[in-house]
Amino acid sequence: MSVLFPDTHPKMEALQIQLWRQASPTRKMNMLAQLNKSAQMLATMGLRAQYPQASEAEIRRRLAGLLLGEETARKVYGEISHAK
Repeated sequence: MSVLFPDTHPKMEALQIQLWRQASPTRKMNMLAQLNKSAQMLATMGLRAQYPQASEAEIRRRLAGLLLGEETARKVYGEISHAK
């Protein structure tokens, strides 16, 4: 078996994989939803750091560009508004 986490003891990694495999579909979906929420939160924090003067609407629009791709975000939400 290949190593997923080089900083994790192989026995602990095997146990983690076993627990993932045994998790119910609902539990797996909940874990995935939490991972998505965390990734979105980190992306939003990064955008706020990169654009400290941006309004909440601008941050949401920039996040849409990251999540959907800029072309799709522009079609759906329009251009980025820099208004405060």
